[in-house]
Order: sequence, then C-alpha cells, then structure tokens
Amino acid sequence: MQNLRVYNSGAMRFYSIIISAVLIVIFIVQLIFPQITDMFLLNSNSLAQPWRFATAMFLHGSFSHLLMNLFALLLFGSILEKKVGSRRFLGIFFISGILANIIAFNFYDSSLGASGAIMGIIGTLAVLSPTMAVWAFGMVVPMIVAAVIWIIIDAVGIFMPDNIGHIAHLSGIIFGAMFGFMIRINTPKQKKKTQMIEVPEHLLRRWETLYMGRD
Repeated sequence: MQNLRVYNSGAMRFYSIIISAVLIVIFIVQLIFPQITDMFLLNSNSLAQPWRFATAMFLHGSFSHLLMNLFALLLFGSILEKKVGSRRFLGIFFISGILANIIAFNFYDSSLGASGAIMGIIGTLAVLSPTMAVWAFGMVVPMIVAAVIWIIIDAVGIFMPDNIGHIAHLSGIIFGAMFGFMIRINTPKQKKKTQMIEVPEHLLRRWETLYMGRD
C-alpha cells in the first residue's frame, strides 16, 4: 500500500519536467558541438574548474543514457517533487548530484550524467515512501525493494568494470537516503484529529434533572 504521508509545503513548480527539458536541449547542443562535452564533464581538471562538479550532471554520453535518466527523472522526480515540494526537490537533486560527483572524482578519470542526482531522488523516496508501489525491473515492487535491488546491482558493478559510474550511483542513493531521514525527522508528525460531540448546556441540565434528580 502506498505511503500517503505528504511533506510538501508550497506550490508545485514542475522542476522535474523543466530539468528534463534542459537535459534534452543540452544533449542536442552536445551533438552539434561535441567540444562542449569535453569542456564541462568531470575530469582531472575539476579541482581547478569546480563548476564541472555541477555541469557534468547535465551532460550525457549517448541517447540511451539520456533516455534512461529522463524516464527515471520524470517518474520518480515528479513523485518526490509533489511529496516534498519543489524547493526541497531541487535541493535534493543538485546536492545529491554534486556530492556524488565529488565522490566519483576520486575513482574515475572522467564521468558525466545526471544518474547520481537521480539516484539521490530514489534514495529519498525509498525512505519517505518505502511501501509505495513502483514499476521497476519488469515488475511492480515496493519502492524500498527497488532501491535495494539498485544498490546490489551497483555494488556488484563496482567489481565488474564497465562504462557505468556505479560508485556515483551508490553515492547518490546514500546521500538521498540521508536527506529522506532528515526530512522525516524535521517534519512534525500529523496528529490525529479527535472528533468531539458538543451537547448544548440546556439539554445537559434537562438530562440531569430527569435522570439524576437534580434541579
């Protein structure tokens, strides 16, 4: 059953859709001007050019890479943005992505993509709505189960070198989970409303007179 607790406070600004549109536009620019990718991806120059820790999030190495990230961002991003609010969503996206890139910088010669930020979104949702049913891996599973499967895949992937930034993924989901716990702790618990029946005073006095012998 879906966890219906809502932590949102503020208008929905659809940042997940806006970011997705920006990713598409930037990918088109990459295709037209390939040098853009080398100028802004995460590599050994990132310490001297720290903006790369952020700009690398908006670059993608292939259409399939972009497509998978867009799917996850539009699905999980929209859910999280509705649940926690647009401002918090934006913070989770950027902070998770940047921190994941800082970790990845120590392990890869170069990296790019929004996967670390998106895994941050998934990690946050796994904490806030662990029982929410989602479509993943060709089946419907609880959000927490999907997150655990992703963690296992990326953990195994670290020892099977490929072109996927598994360490960035793991870092993103861990930071996202931390944000999820912070939100849960700092959000006041909703108190159950107790319905009270008010009895008019004149009826109460009449009842006392009839049944308790009072006048």
